[in-house]
Amino acid sequence: MSAIDELLENNRLSASSSSPARSDGRPSRRVAVVTCMDARVDVYRALGLGEGEAHVLRNAGGVVSDDVIRSLAISQRRLGTCEVMLMHHTRCGMQTITDDGFRAELQEATGVAPAFAIESFTDLDADVRQSVLRVRRSPFLEHRDQVRGFVYDVDSHELREVEVAGG
Repeated sequence: MSAIDELLENNRLSASSSSPARSDGRPSRRVAVVTCMDARVDVYRALGLGEGEAHVLRNAGGVVSDDVIRSLAISQRRLGTCEVMLMHHTRCGMQTITDDGFRAELQEATGVAPAFAIESFTDLDADVRQSVLRVRRSPFLEHRDQVRGFVYDVDSHELREVEVAGG
């Protein structure tokens, strides 16, 4: 049985014992969390979140890309969020690649250079600060004053806030 087949079976079992969904998709805590897709980061456990309490946006590195800004704009303007929490993490795979190296790898494998930015980084805190500033400076977001950035330690499971000046 494939992993997807196992997940479908898990869903069948879960759906049969679940209660109906809330009436809408508005997160009760009015917060959106942007974090990495790394499987070691259990956002709900790390933050003590329950179902329906937050929007959680994930991608490689927890990068504040154009697509994340798009999702945050919808989250704020249509679904009522007013705070943004950015959560990078230690030992991130995006620290082990370079933009040029990975771009070249993709182009060599496919014959086409990717149109998207790779967004690798070496300095974790600097990348958190850059992400916070991208959110704070986006004209598409209504709520840019309640944006904070953190580093999650995948070993200790503790969060450390990254101070961001200006912006």
